[in-house]
Amino acid sequence: MLFLKNIAKITLQSIFVIILIFFSTLEARNLDKYEKANYISDYFSGVLLLNQSKYEESREYLKKLNGLENSHLAYSTKFLYSLVNSGNLYQAFNYSKKLEKNKLNSFESDLIIGVYYLKNLQLKLSKDYFLKAQKTPSNSILNNYISNSLSIWSNLYNNNLVNSSLELEQLDDRFKSLKEIQNVFLNCYFDDDKTEFLFEKLLTNQKTDFSRYNYFYANYLNDKGKSLKAKKVIEDALKKNPRNLLLNQYKEDLKESKKNFNFDCKKENHVISELLYLAANALSSQSIISLSNFYLNLAKYLNKDFHGFDTLMAENFYKINDFTTSKKIYEKLKSKGSAFKWYSHKQISRILTQQEMENESIILLQKAYDQLKYKGVYETFDYAEFLKNNEKFENSINYYSELLNLIDINHPLYAEATDGRGVAYERLGEWKKAEKDLLNSLKAKPDQAYVMNYLAYSWIEKGIKIEESLKMLENANKIKSNDPYIIDSLGWALFKLKRYDESQKYLQTALKLMPADPIVNDHYGDVLWKNGKEIQARYYWNYVLNLEKAEKDLKEKIEKKITKGL
Repeated sequence: MLFLKNIAKITLQSIFVIILIFFSTLEARNLDKYEKANYISDYFSGVLLLNQSKYEESREYLKKLNGLENSHLAYSTKFLYSLVNSGNLYQAFNYSKKLEKNKLNSFESDLIIGVYYLKNLQLKLSKDYFLKAQKTPSNSILNNYISNSLSIWSNLYNNNLVNSSLELEQLDDRFKSLKEIQNVFLNCYFDDDKTEFLFEKLLTNQKTDFSRYNYFYANYLNDKGKSLKAKKVIEDALKKNPRNLLLNQYKEDLKESKKNFNFDCKKENHVISELLYLAANALSSQSIISLSNFYLNLAKYLNKDFHGFDTLMAENFYKINDFTTSKKIYEKLKSKGSAFKWYSHKQISRILTQQEMENESIILLQKAYDQLKYKGVYETFDYAEFLKNNEKFENSINYYSELLNLIDINHPLYAEATDGRGVAYERLGEWKKAEKDLLNSLKAKPDQAYVMNYLAYSWIEKGIKIEESLKMLENANKIKSNDPYIIDSLGWALFKLKRYDESQKYLQTALKLMPADPIVNDHYGDVLWKNGKEIQARYYWNYVLNLEKAEKDLKEKIEKKITKGL
């Protein structure tokens, strides 16, 4: 049954591709063994579950096919991913050694063996396997960069700063930012006098966001006994990056003389874990989740006490709608400091909302907010936003107002808070207050395309300031080109100004971008009617009536239009 359930989640084309790959790489003499239905079923289930990031279940299916690696090239890599991502690193190591014995090793198997030896401080052996991974052909430039970097770091015991720096210079220049990070860590590892200077140079780089490395700099300073300077580094960094979770938690740790993170630049495994994390983060941003988790689990294996890695792991599972696993990770993170606790509560509340458990979500975050020892402006803003997004508009206004009494127009939160309160006022029908807040938000930060859209569309719906709305929406469209909501509003403004031909062009574009949106279809039906295309107009209006997400009052208006026209 599990196999059938999972098979239903993919297209017939995907099944065909798996079958084709499976049999095209299977040697004829082994065909009899693996053509049996249960073997094919196990393989398909294992691959499908791996693609769905259900790693433990995937491992259970794939491990039944012991020996398949001899005839099916892709099997061993998939099995290794399932082992590492399910947390079975020791099994992954043993299986990798088996592959090596049979001369079937791959980049992944050599990398796993090298990481295992590094974790167990067998540096000479780890270096040998990272060199093997370096020589193993790979289509990924990221894999090549990682193996080359790891080879350098596993050889430090046999090297000095000058030679290591020369090796670092040979790395691919396409990864310039990563080379800069490694250069700082190299100097830190060898305790060179230039370390502080290099950290500061890295952190003042305007082209790349290195804000995360304020933590590593402050941690280095604190370990050197320079706690006051460490605190200043974090405070200055938070002025520029007030939302950075790692920095916020370390600020609390420095205050309370705690250590919720464990990182030492003099430990090769700690530095390599950070390099693997960077690879995982890059892959996650491209939604390559299983491979991201592969590198992330190797990073966690090398430095299990660096809990910042877990935030990416939880987000990866959230991205693929595995809310149960994501929530479990956040539950564990709650015990790793006050900043992590508040962040985890917010994320769990977000998951509960996604699971249509709005009441539980509201109760959870309300309790978490009430229990905060220190309620800063950012925590208050987060809570106000949460209440607004859950349609608790009156309560949200109270917290927005409390926040706005503490800050002025120059504060980074001012534009967002006035926008949020303005939306809450508008939803409650208090238009004058809403308009004032939305205008104040744009006064503080004029280039907010979505605030312009909200304000302008509200004016259009009220039948006021249509010309001004059109100008505002044209500006918003320049800032956020190809945004369907803004394009729809722009078309609707032109409709209200009776410029129907122009209106139809914009509304048609919006419809292409959001074909199932009830409002856009309704607007497009209206402009078709005005352009004399009554049959087509009724087609789009009828379509809205069949959309589940179309609101009741909209359907009632459309039923009248279908009968009487505009």
